[in-house]
Amino acid sequence: MKRRILLVDDDLAILLTLKAVLEISGFEVQTAASAREAKQRLKANEYHMVITDLRMESETAGEDVAAAAKRAPNQPAVAMLTAYPPKDAEWITTSDTDKVLVKPMNTQDLLRQIEAMLVSHEDKKRRENPKKLSALPVAQVTAKKPRKLADAR
Repeated sequence: MKRRILLVDDDLAILLTLKAVLEISGFEVQTAASAREAKQRLKANEYHMVITDLRMESETAGEDVAAAAKRAPNQPAVAMLTAYPPKDAEWITTSDTDKVLVKPMNTQDLLRQIEAMLVSHEDKKRRENPKKLSALPVAQVTAKKPRKLADAR
């Protein structure tokens, strides 16, 4: 079973480019073009990770997606993808986001950060709740390294 990612962005070019990069790297990717669509997908499916743009149909759309992901039964890792990260460093610690990824990003760096987030997030979930194993086993999260890709910006 492939690791599943929900990719959320209202910019179709970014959405399709990142989807292709992630699929080439062995992920199963579903997309959503709005926070509303993402929240519907989160209710219907389980994901290992949610990568969402910060600003879409509203200034807080990405935060709404992150909060919905954290309420999901399997609590996927959440990365906020933005070209305009908030200047307030406290925002990161008080949001439902595990990591902020700043656009544009080198493809290899992005894949490396996603892999590291998946592993650390599953480890954290297991430490916090050792009796309840994740619905998505860690063996699926620590699969092969992604194939080399040409850097894309």
